[in-house]
Amino acid sequence: MSLVFSAISPHPPIIIPSIGKEHLENITKTKEALASLERDLYAAKPDILIIISPHGHTNADHFTINLSDNFEINFEDFGDFSTKIPVKGDILLMTNDKERISSKSPINIISETKLDHGIGIPFYCLGQNIQNIKIIPIYFSLLDNQSHLDFGKILKEVIFSTDKRIAVIASADLSHCLTENAPAKFNPAGKEFDEGLIKLLQAGDSQGIVNMDTKTIGNAAECGLRSILILLGILNNINYETKILSYEAPFGVGYLTANLELK
Repeated sequence: MSLVFSAISPHPPIIIPSIGKEHLENITKTKEALASLERDLYAAKPDILIIISPHGHTNADHFTINLSDNFEINFEDFGDFSTKIPVKGDILLMTNDKERISSKSPINIISETKLDHGIGIPFYCLGQNIQNIKIIPIYFSLLDNQSHLDFGKILKEVIFSTDKRIAVIASADLSHCLTENAPAKFNPAGKEFDEGLIKLLQAGDSQGIVNMDTKTIGNAAECGLRSILILLGILNNINYETKILSYEAPFGVGYLTANLELK
């Protein structure tokens, strides 16, 4: 089948050695889990890697698809001026099915060659060693949860219309308010959200995730739920098992690494 790999990856800039430096030892579980995920992705031999990011071009009422022949990943925003990764983009897949997508979900097509860290870090950790890989960056909207799940279902139609081997990664950090020193002010909703989401993922309960309490979601200060919902829409009616490879929050942000292993 066209879909050969699906996963959830965090995007902590600190995992880049030149940025994290001595702090890397604090995210050993995440680093090891991503190394395992990288091996699985490499073995899947994808032609195209779709990465769904919570950063970059977010439009309130449209989903955004970034199409370009060439992209560049760098981490200059985090003080790393040496890491520069060129990567090819795929234009044809989404262009050929633009009418199919736009007839069912509002989309915005852009061509922005510099990629955000929500795309860059998962690619750096998981995809850069795959020869001839092409990527398609996608950004979620601010529409409701169900709209994101439904958008994923439309993307599934596009993915299964091609003979290319497609991998999909939901770039997603969970709550940003898990400790007193977290980027967002501490809120007990953070732990409630992260634990609840992981439990629902393990149960394969996509609709339960759609229906999660909106107040808890808001108070959790998360940045990955919508990315995950799009991925779950792609996986609609596909047999898979969620394997949690790691979860940790050493800096007050929930880092979840999971392989949604296709059966």
